[in-house]
Amino acid sequence: MRYLIILSILLVIACAPPKTPSVLHAEKSDLRVGEVSPVKMIASHAADTFRLDLDSGALVLGNVNQRTFDAIVEVVSPTKELIASFDNPARGPEFYRFRTHSAGVHTIVVTPFEEQKGEYTIVVSAAEPIATTPEGMADQFIKVLFGDDSFVPGAAVAVQKDGKIIFSKGYGYADLESSRKITPTTIFHVASVSKQFTAFAIAMLADQGKLSHNDDIRKYLPELPDFGQVITINHLVHHTSGLRDQWSLLTMAGWRFDDVITQKQIMRVVSRQKELNFKPGEEFLYCNTGFTLMGEIVKRVTGQTLNEWTKANVFDPLGMNNTVFYDDHERVVPNRAYSYYRDGRTGEYKKSVLSYANAGATSLFTTALDLNTWAENFEKMKVGNPKVMAMMNQQFILNNGDTIDYAFGQTLSKYRGISIISHSGGDAGFRSYLLRIPDQHLSIAITSNYAQFGPGGLAFALTDVLATGLEPTKFSPLPPKEESNKDKFDSKALKLADYVGSYYSDELETRYRFDIANDTLLSHHQRHDDFKLIPTAKDTFSMNILGDVVFTRNKVGKVDGFKATDGRVRNLAFKIEQ
Repeated sequence: MRYLIILSILLVIACAPPKTPSVLHAEKSDLRVGEVSPVKMIASHAADTFRLDLDSGALVLGNVNQRTFDAIVEVVSPTKELIASFDNPARGPEFYRFRTHSAGVHTIVVTPFEEQKGEYTIVVSAAEPIATTPEGMADQFIKVLFGDDSFVPGAAVAVQKDGKIIFSKGYGYADLESSRKITPTTIFHVASVSKQFTAFAIAMLADQGKLSHNDDIRKYLPELPDFGQVITINHLVHHTSGLRDQWSLLTMAGWRFDDVITQKQIMRVVSRQKELNFKPGEEFLYCNTGFTLMGEIVKRVTGQTLNEWTKANVFDPLGMNNTVFYDDHERVVPNRAYSYYRDGRTGEYKKSVLSYANAGATSLFTTALDLNTWAENFEKMKVGNPKVMAMMNQQFILNNGDTIDYAFGQTLSKYRGISIISHSGGDAGFRSYLLRIPDQHLSIAITSNYAQFGPGGLAFALTDVLATGLEPTKFSPLPPKEESNKDKFDSKALKLADYVGSYYSDELETRYRFDIANDTLLSHHQRHDDFKLIPTAKDTFSMNILGDVVFTRNKVGKVDGFKATDGRVRNLAFKIEQ
């Protein structure tokens, strides 16, 4: 009997899964795996540090729970180099993920964003040897987001090498209401990854002689304003047109991103613009407007919508049977995913609604597997030819002679010494990334329906596992912290009453009203929340939606309007209403 008991114990030990070796050494570490720290309070301009004594080749996953403020999380190597930085603009969990390239004490630094202060906790969710297979790497990456949770939104991953899918897998659920799981054939909205398909349509039509990259866009879109500068299709495809971005314009005008936004509405607001951000060809400034306009040009040249033309000339010939430009928000698409975000206050997953009815800059519905089929076509050219593919890799030379790294809906760059071609996408809770390494016949496609997912990080982690000829990772020395006692604008001299009034923009066909409450200037708009205007300089304020608001004055010094600048929109004029 004793022999049978011993034998049973040995069998249990033999069948048990192997224990993951420890790579974190507790003696010199301030945190333990799986143990959430006590609630900590951090002051403005302060910095808390946490030591982790780690082996080389370790993967560390965790999060800082931003209970009442927005935190910046940085990771410093034993040699005082900054190896990772994380700053998502929200409260709730700030996820961090880093790998170690040397053994020793690493430091996690937590600092408040700008003037903020508040409470937080920190945890190391996992510290383990970094995976050496695509599936292991993807599994580890998912683990940082969801931990042991299983009923969550997720992602689909597909990797292609030498024309064959070598790894594909789905994680989480495409629809939390119906409990439908994600698979590599689940259809996702891929946002700006759509742009290379619109650019490809333009390249094909140029190759067929139906248009020229050097054509003035008003040849096809005569309703657009004459800005006194020629904007060409080539400017549109390289984000160098100077046009204001459609999403910023629509937001300023009162649209929400969960509204139905149609092609006609975008064309209307663009057609009312009176100024450019800059002279065409002067700068690279990412502009969704240009790709929407190219989608419209395809329609006017061919008589078919972008969806109809790409289906007949690209998707069907390539066998991309699960791909469509979704230009009708009422269209039913079986097996599609819906998008979600995690509420930072409650921790609940909520719907991130998207109802776009426009195409060109966005709105491609596709799968991770179909994206790899698309990637393979760049080499096999079942659709297109060498001339078309050369156009797709054509970078733009600015007016000053500088060459940008953006081609036709793709970014051409280097990663650890190898040439890559890539693009990311993000709308509502959808996130996507397509990365190609043509010299190694390797492509990686990632689609997700979770707003906090970072597909680019996973794509490069998979590149680390799969690509050859990679140079050692290089890090920069830890930059010095900015002085916290910088001189600030003294707003006491401002007369807030000067700015009270109603302001109208003819370009947006909308108005904002400013008034004073509790010694603070507030903005009011019929479709937006009320926002504070924070003074930053003389006659200059900062606020949500409009960005930097610079008031203008007439000859007698009375405020007569303002100009709003918010990233991709510059100097949009509003006039005061008498």
